[in-house]
Amino acid sequence: MAFLSILEYPDPRLRARAQPVTRFDQALGKLIDDMLETMYAAPGIGLAATQVNVPQQVLVIDLSEERNQPHVFVNPEILSRDGIVRTEEGCLSVPGIFDEIERAAKVRVRARDRHGDLFERELEGDLAVCLQHEMDHLDGKLFVDYLSDLKRERIRKRLEKDRKEKASGRRPSAGRSARAL
Repeated sequence: MAFLSILEYPDPRLRARAQPVTRFDQALGKLIDDMLETMYAAPGIGLAATQVNVPQQVLVIDLSEERNQPHVFVNPEILSRDGIVRTEEGCLSVPGIFDEIERAAKVRVRARDRHGDLFERELEGDLAVCLQHEMDHLDGKLFVDYLSDLKRERIRKRLEKDRKEKASGRRPSAGRSARAL
């Protein structure tokens, strides 16, 4: 397995729309395993293939504290949404930034697993929120797109400043400690 490089906002490659997976082979299995390893090391609870510069409809999620209950969704499609929940989200591609976002409280999703087997599942709570967040990535959308233009611009400037400080050997400004999607 290998750690993959996670793209960071405002990298334009994060805006790429993912293409459906058509080959369920060893290469896909390796991508999924590498994504899980990268997500766990980040640390995060969700990761979309577009975040690691692979424009394919693949995402992984694991909300467990033990990091032993991975969910894999290939070519996911939300069939229905129900209710509304407002939760604080963060993102591995927007490090150290968190804000409240409104999402469906419950979703029904159809997807394939790593072997290509089709499944449908109802998700609610944090798992439903995480799935919606990661599916946005597959469409080239980031959670900051739900925020005002002013907030987005402040976030872009802060991340740019943090990158410059990191490159010069200084410690970037500290973000809040939370699990990023």
